[in-house]
Amino acid sequence: MTLERRLMAEWLGTFSLLATVIGSGIMAERLADGNVAIALLGNTIPTGAILVVLITIFGPISGAHFNPAVTLSFAMRREITKRDSLLYVTVQVFGGIAGVLAAHVMFEHALLDPSTTSRSGIGQWTGEFVATFGLVGTILACIQVRPPRHNTTPRTAHTLVLQQGFSPFLNTPHAPPPVGTTLADLRARAHASAPHCLTSLSECKIPAC
Repeated sequence: MTLERRLMAEWLGTFSLLATVIGSGIMAERLADGNVAIALLGNTIPTGAILVVLITIFGPISGAHFNPAVTLSFAMRREITKRDSLLYVTVQVFGGIAGVLAAHVMFEHALLDPSTTSRSGIGQWTGEFVATFGLVGTILACIQVRPPRHNTTPRTAHTLVLQQGFSPFLNTPHAPPPVGTTLADLRARAHASAPHCLTSLSECKIPAC
């Protein structure tokens, strides 16, 4: 596979992933009618689903990294050259930015809509480390133990995203922006209300589309 095709696959995959994550976050926030637990679910499921699609499509082409941490792990294993890894990270960054901008345009947000919420502290950094470690570890484990002609990475990545979306140790105490646009934002807002909602799903109100 040529380098140009692999870079295009990484750009398009990262673009699609970020557009889905941000777009589903905005849509979930609008449709959940203030129920942040349902909004979190509406953001987490599409994120996991698009990962299955993107890994299945682009995995055979570029490896479907879509994340500098994943590319770094393969570079450390010397499965990708330093030059190629730098190019991978570059197209991932630009693809991610383009995906966010596309989501803002689709939902008629300001093109540049930065968060005004401070995101720092030991809880936030620990959560990011655990999530990244889990992602990279899952990918490497699936590659190592998968049976021939049976790639379990897409389904496993989907399950990992769902688990991390509702995992209590990844919550952050900081209040998110008014419009939930990321999985981390919605996860933080659901921390207080999720136990009450999930106790009785019949009490969760989902407005009609």
